[in-house]
Amino acid sequence: MPKRIVISTSNDISTDNRVHKVAMLLLSLGYEVHWVGRMLPTSTAIDRPYEVQRLSLVFKKGALFYAELQVRLFFFLLTHRSTHLLSNDLDTLLPNYLVSRLFHSTLIYDTHEYFCGVPELEGRWAKKVWQRLERSLFPRVDHIWTVNESIADLYEADYGKRPKVFRNISPMPEGFVRVTRRELGLPEDAFIAINQGSGMNVDRGLEEAVEAIAGMPEEWMLLLVGSGDAIPALKESVRTRGLESKVVFVGRVPYAQLLQYTAAADVGLSLDKDTNINYRFSLPNKLFDYLHCGIPVVTSPLVEVARIVEGYGVGATVEPTDIEALRNTMVQVVEQRQHYTKGIERAQRELNWAQESEALRKFYDQL
Repeated sequence: MPKRIVISTSNDISTDNRVHKVAMLLLSLGYEVHWVGRMLPTSTAIDRPYEVQRLSLVFKKGALFYAELQVRLFFFLLTHRSTHLLSNDLDTLLPNYLVSRLFHSTLIYDTHEYFCGVPELEGRWAKKVWQRLERSLFPRVDHIWTVNESIADLYEADYGKRPKVFRNISPMPEGFVRVTRRELGLPEDAFIAINQGSGMNVDRGLEEAVEAIAGMPEEWMLLLVGSGDAIPALKESVRTRGLESKVVFVGRVPYAQLLQYTAAADVGLSLDKDTNINYRFSLPNKLFDYLHCGIPVVTSPLVEVARIVEGYGVGATVEPTDIEALRNTMVQVVEQRQHYTKGIERAQRELNWAQESEALRKFYDQL
């Protein structure tokens, strides 16, 4: 059987840039790549140089969704026999583990976060179910990756097994072209702060960013690009307060288009709050997007994020719940933008996909 790997995710494939770049790396190493994900009502057509399949599930969320996902994914993997299986996050691990045992396939587990620490599980019975599943399977998997050293520390403390680390740094899209603000429909004379991502949820400082912009001079505006649970309530708040000219929402867009908005901004925001262990040790990929597009950042003082912001000198950290301090920090960073140029250039040289993927390349190559 040729080297064939099936990648499993529970999300829509079209906007998952982390997994896409891994799939492209595997393709370059001679693997036959087949990625199975999930079909959503908002899913768009995609054209990839590897096989793609999206499962259309009856249930969209909750316990029934996860139960259906386990069953459907198990039978998919059972009928698409492969030499290698790559499970992304705990919600795809069980069917991958079972099929890997049946066919003696090599199983790789890529956990993008400290799964049982996500705020959506706090105080719910579902957390105990996922913890029991993780305790059962994690020690039995030989090849495990995660996104930063802090999360690797947590898993090692829990299970005595340390995952390898590669940070979620995306390569600039091939042929990426910057465009003018006018082409994006943005005012040319505004100071633009941007917050972006596919997980724009509660406790990620979005409400604070809106509040900060609301009290800033007329020439300031906030650009929110992406989607998440917090967006509907934010849109209603902006409409009720008459802030439509200061807060602009852009839905999910292809990665290259997302970076065009990023490059047009003056400062990038990453304001996750330290409300749970998963956020405390997070390292959002948007931080690297901001730096690769050449804009300074304002972030919350979370461990992994502050290590880069302060270590490279690419912006400033601030407690997002202090609205006045947030406003002042945003103004200060934009006014002193040239001060961060050397740090941003150094970060671009050292924190990039070519550097980060080397260990991953060696690992998959030797398999």
